[in-house]
Amino acid sequence: MNFRPHPKEEPEINLIPFIDVLLVILIFLMLSTTYSKFTELQLKLPVADVDAQRDYPREVLVSVSSEGAYSVNKLAVAGRSVAELSVALQDGAKAGKESVVIIHADAAARHQAVVTVMEAARRAGLTQITFATQSSTSGSAP
Repeated sequence: MNFRPHPKEEPEINLIPFIDVLLVILIFLMLSTTYSKFTELQLKLPVADVDAQRDYPREVLVSVSSEGAYSVNKLAVAGRSVAELSVALQDGAKAGKESVVIIHADAAARHQAVVTVMEAARRAGLTQITFATQSSTSGSAP
């Protein structure tokens, strides 16, 4: 019988597999980030005139001047009443009820003039209304 105390073995943490895994991950990340720059396609997109791509038959362009005068599709409207503007919108809506009213209002135009256009569009049955704005950087209307 062996009554001598056995030396206790200290538990060991083997770091070599851990380091191996970290190196593999590091190599993978280095290669994938390096190749991501080279795998991008360098494209030259075709150039097209933006105005040519627009769907003009569905658009009704309404301009409101600073004096409150109206024009529909670049044709001046004789009066300033809702009824006259509504008739002009119905005539200008080539796509019928599917037409989109684009309001180009002068920055100095009265609020009531823009509300008149919106009311005339409602009476004409045109429910899709949007406003054109001018970009602060380029200075051109979309």
